[in-house]
Amino acid sequence: MRFIAAFSVFALGCVYYLFASPDPIVFEGSWHAAAGGVSYFFILSGFILAWSAPAGDTNRRFWRRRFFKIYPNHLITFVVAVVLIALMAPEAAVDSWIAIPNLLLIQSWFPGLDVRGSFNGVAWSLSCEALFYFCFPFLQRLVDRIRPTALWWWAGGVVAVIFAIPALSAAIGPVQEPLSPILGLTAWDSYVVYQLPPVRMLEFVFGIILARIVMNGQRLPLGFGGAVVLVIAAFALKPIIPPAYATVAITVVPLGLLVAAGAVADNTKKRTGLANRVMVWLGEISFALYMWHYMVLLVGYHLLIEGKGLSTAATIGIAVGLFGISIVVSWLQYTMIERPIMRKFARPRQPAPAPKQPAAA
Repeated sequence: MRFIAAFSVFALGCVYYLFASPDPIVFEGSWHAAAGGVSYFFILSGFILAWSAPAGDTNRRFWRRRFFKIYPNHLITFVVAVVLIALMAPEAAVDSWIAIPNLLLIQSWFPGLDVRGSFNGVAWSLSCEALFYFCFPFLQRLVDRIRPTALWWWAGGVVAVIFAIPALSAAIGPVQEPLSPILGLTAWDSYVVYQLPPVRMLEFVFGIILARIVMNGQRLPLGFGGAVVLVIAAFALKPIIPPAYATVAITVVPLGLLVAAGAVADNTKKRTGLANRVMVWLGEISFALYMWHYMVLLVGYHLLIEGKGLSTAATIGIAVGLFGISIVVSWLQYTMIERPIMRKFARPRQPAPAPKQPAAA
């Protein structure tokens, strides 16, 4: 499922960057799919970390693993983005100080779009993940203290806060025109509702709680097939929901149940069509695909499309080719950089101490 989420973001990039005047319905649909893909990754991140947390782990070991998972990929793509800007848009004036928040992965804390979307624009989500990873050891301890019978209540409480965020954003934010007449989302809402790290951490916490629910053997209200249907229904409702609620809130429960139901299906060896070798491999390179697709699309647009007056069919053909290039580049990064770095540096230098056994009576 990670690849499907990553592909939804790639599809939005194709519609937004490759087509001069995309069909409004296609553009709106691709935006909602991409926003859902990001939300899925945030929920999945909390779920997987809680699900796979090793016994006897320490904060330092955890942070070490997470740092070497995301930062080398970010640094490489950041450097490439700087080079591309210098080569393709030397006239573009980019304040050098903006590089500092990007390098420190704190760009999503800044309300200005010029900071949050600068250089490799998709890296804004890593700014959120950096906060998630820092807080995870503390969040996990807090969630572990919740009584199993109260977990669903806490999950509902987190969802209620997520639904309250758009109303809070409207109450404290300035009156603004939408960034796009199609989407209707203002610059303020794009900051508070969509990109502000503490707000997006609510989805991460929701994933942690869902992992505890599954690990405690509690029954989910829907199986995998039912969760898929619920996700489709939620996405179908997005166009008629107020934009600030449609961006995240309306799909958070369906996507969370999809993550949890997928884990249960894997545990019970039920077929979902997503566990074959190809999908597993695509899932492994999905992070690299997410980090590289933006730059591949921009280079493809400037070299192959800009000013050439191509037909829609020709542009679609170029998009397919750029997708293939993105897959190859992502595979190379995963094989030659991400995986070797994780193997060499993400493992503890000393084995974690074995948990103490209770004394025999």
